[in-house]
Amino acid sequence: MSKGEDIFKKIIAHAKEYGFIFQSSEIYDGLSAVYDYGQNGSALKNNIKEYWWKSMVQFHENIVGIDSAIFMHPTVWKASGHVDAFNDPLIDNKDSQKRYRADVLIEDHMAKLEEKINKEISKAAKKFGEDFDEKMFRQTNPRVQANQEKIDNIRSRFVKDMENEDLQDVKALIEELGIACPISGSKNWTEVRQFNLMFSTQMGSLSEGANQIYLRPETAQGIFVNYLNVQKTGRMKLPFGIAQIGKAFRNEIVARQFIFRMREFEQMEMQFFVRPGQEKEWYEYWKDERVKWHKALGIPDELFRLHDHDKLAHYAKDAADIEFLFPFGFKELEGIHSRTDFDLGAHQEFSGKKLQYFDPETNESYVPYVVETSIGLDRMFLAILSNAYKEETLEDGSQRVVLNIPPMLAPVKAAVLPLTKKDGLPEKAREVMDTLKYDFMCRYEEKDAIGRRYRRQDAIGTPYCITIDHQTLQDNTVTIRERDSMKQERISINDVKQVVLERISYHKKQ
Repeated sequence: MSKGEDIFKKIIAHAKEYGFIFQSSEIYDGLSAVYDYGQNGSALKNNIKEYWWKSMVQFHENIVGIDSAIFMHPTVWKASGHVDAFNDPLIDNKDSQKRYRADVLIEDHMAKLEEKINKEISKAAKKFGEDFDEKMFRQTNPRVQANQEKIDNIRSRFVKDMENEDLQDVKALIEELGIACPISGSKNWTEVRQFNLMFSTQMGSLSEGANQIYLRPETAQGIFVNYLNVQKTGRMKLPFGIAQIGKAFRNEIVARQFIFRMREFEQMEMQFFVRPGQEKEWYEYWKDERVKWHKALGIPDELFRLHDHDKLAHYAKDAADIEFLFPFGFKELEGIHSRTDFDLGAHQEFSGKKLQYFDPETNESYVPYVVETSIGLDRMFLAILSNAYKEETLEDGSQRVVLNIPPMLAPVKAAVLPLTKKDGLPEKAREVMDTLKYDFMCRYEEKDAIGRRYRRQDAIGTPYCITIDHQTLQDNTVTIRERDSMKQERISINDVKQVVLERISYHKKQ
């Protein structure tokens, strides 16, 4: 087992043990690739939503938010291209009876080649130290060049195959690369076939007379079909954006890697409407803004990278992913797409309704172009958790597991802890709790020794512990302990609220 796999297993176990994530319907042996968020998980999830919503809607005067329905008219998905083009290439291994996405098998093979390149670069960087020129090394080292050429050739061929819908050659590529089933090691594959990812259901009292509808596979279309409503009622002028957070559903062939790829998930999307011809500058602007948003959380820069798409979706002119280094490698966290007028134009055609904007500056009407930012909330949750999980050996030789969650996102901001359960300390601690709980999430705990309580709070990521002791009764001061450094200082009870609020403030991050 690799180090990344080992850490990932520990994160999954920790998430369950401390009330972050549970397997859905676990008492009935669970439901594959569906998860429930526990008491600490739902709090962290809500805090991530709030951070995104404030950054998008509250801090931008020209972006508004909506909440559209999950069920939509079935023609919406015909117009958007999802009925005809929302497919994944599916392949089965005949020996293990396991089903895989052909594109994922090929991507994983390319990732292994990239790993070889990174190992060569790491070795050279250690050898040459400060004199190491990575760009020059990539251009001149024969092993790096050979592996990069392999990656480029595989990617080029696969992109061409998918564009031409040449599934036979996709299978041939898998066979030529010697890709084996990760379970059985067998290379005995079926043909590749397309699989539509939308869940369908019936709307109506009797199934035989009902209309087929779909669970939405993305939240973006709810924004597009409401474009005109929002533009008119909000008196919005281009450029402007519409943001939304909501559930989406995809019948994933291979749902894996915990909450990274699920069948029921949540998206945070913003569609930014612009004048045709200005989409490139806004695409670059939002790429830059979204990277800044992630890095504002204090997560190390090296855990992020921008990846420009080779194979574009049917609606895209330009597309890039912000990728995050999860324990299982760099994977997509957020997508930024230049969608042109594809969506509004298609809905205008299929609905027969004009979805145009009258531009008073140019004195003309046109269908706006769109730049999209789309992030998976569950993936963001996993990125936060993956970065936060730390196993530390302290000076006294003892161990602790701590979640270094950014304080403003932490499920619990402060724990209020009486040193003992007697001498009036619990009563005083309750007074402190009652003054803080209206401003941020607090937790009161008096069971076990104070050290064990600190460890429990460290394990759920609580940034501050407020300890009420005998001195508190004398001079009205408390000990405030900081999670990451474990440093303690005495401050007045009257200052506790302000100190914590300042340290968890959004203002520091903007």
